[in-house]
Amino acid sequence: MLSRRFAFLDHPGPLAFAHRGGALEGAENSVAAFERAVALGYDYLETDAHATSDGVLLAFHDHTLDRVTDRRGRISELPYRAVRQARIGGVHEIPLLEDLLGTWPQVRFNIDVKEVAAIAPLADAIRRTNAYDRVCLTSFSDERLVMARAAMGREVCSALGPRGVAALRAAATTSGYGRLLTRLSRAGIPCAQVPIGFRGLRVTTGRLIRTAHAIGMQVHVWTINDTVRMESLLDLGVDGIMTDNVTGLREVLDRRGLWHPRGMAA
Repeated sequence: MLSRRFAFLDHPGPLAFAHRGGALEGAENSVAAFERAVALGYDYLETDAHATSDGVLLAFHDHTLDRVTDRRGRISELPYRAVRQARIGGVHEIPLLEDLLGTWPQVRFNIDVKEVAAIAPLADAIRRTNAYDRVCLTSFSDERLVMARAAMGREVCSALGPRGVAALRAAATTSGYGRLLTRLSRAGIPCAQVPIGFRGLRVTTGRLIRTAHAIGMQVHVWTINDTVRMESLLDLGVDGIMTDNVTGLREVLDRRGLWHPRGMAA
């Protein structure tokens, strides 16, 4: 299968992603949150990539500091000497993404590239930590994804962008999209990371999952915090779930005999 070309996706059973380290159970995108997820046995951490005005790469979701820290301002317009004073929840420093890659060399990172300015420092961080097989690139911008893939200098795992997801949904819901499906397969993208629905449209369906699987593509769903919904998605055949509720997802997978931590399981 196409997905098996990528070491990032080579894992038994559904992939469990700690979204921003598990935002329901700790300060999102903080080292403390990631540490807790790893201690629970999570092999996959989801985070985001932003760069300061002087090119320092952060693991941080928002474009501004305002929502989750005790400082204000747009990250891309601030030097690192200013951003490093901010504290998530008034307590935790914003981590450098390269430090996360280096701290847990056994862990895999799903990285949402938030701005074009983050691409070059992200490529440098992945090169310095030799993390090519441990990352999956994603973005809500097709253009950023194309640029990020090119900047890596070698093939790395990545997810479909918005246009690819729309094409996959179209191929799954309407006949006559065989050529579109062929193009998706030839693109070599090994996974689709999708919501349950978008703007009133159902995205994650059995047909979409079967269509993706037919071309060797995994389907990961975000961001699922309700354990009943986790169960229904697993019954549907999804290949991965991203969650803020890291304890809940672990318990669901454990009950099903699908919890297979590779690293520092507790």
